[in-house]
Amino acid sequence: MLAENSEVEILLVEDNMNDAELTIRALRKNKLANNLIHLKDGASAIDFLFGKGEFEGRNINNMPKVILLDLKMPKIDGLEVLRNIKLNDSTKRIPIVILTSSKESPDIEKAYQLGANSYIVKPVDFDGFMKGISDLGFYWMLLNQNPI
Repeated sequence: MLAENSEVEILLVEDNMNDAELTIRALRKNKLANNLIHLKDGASAIDFLFGKGEFEGRNINNMPKVILLDLKMPKIDGLEVLRNIKLNDSTKRIPIVILTSSKESPDIEKAYQLGANSYIVKPVDFDGFMKGISDLGFYWMLLNQNPI
């Protein structure tokens, strides 16, 4: 977890601890995980972004540069989190990468309808997963020019 006033660069919202650990490991390997927050469900993500619940009092002007968002999560699913983020003026420009195991066409279509910036199906093999996350982090953290 970051210190209270640290800049948040990546918000990872993932309930599967194995996938979260692999994602963080791949980002750390490329020195892209220094300012990363990992949350385990959609409700925590909403609370974090809008300074509610356990995150009440958090500086909500400190928004992540990118959100890596799983779809199938407890409490609030990823599509509902995406909807909430994109409907709010203070968060709608944050790039959101859907990082999920779902290849289902309705999930892909709905994610893009709601404003996802990218939709990536998690590779099944370890090396593919590590490379995919590394490439993803490199693009969104170093190459992409964020309007925020």
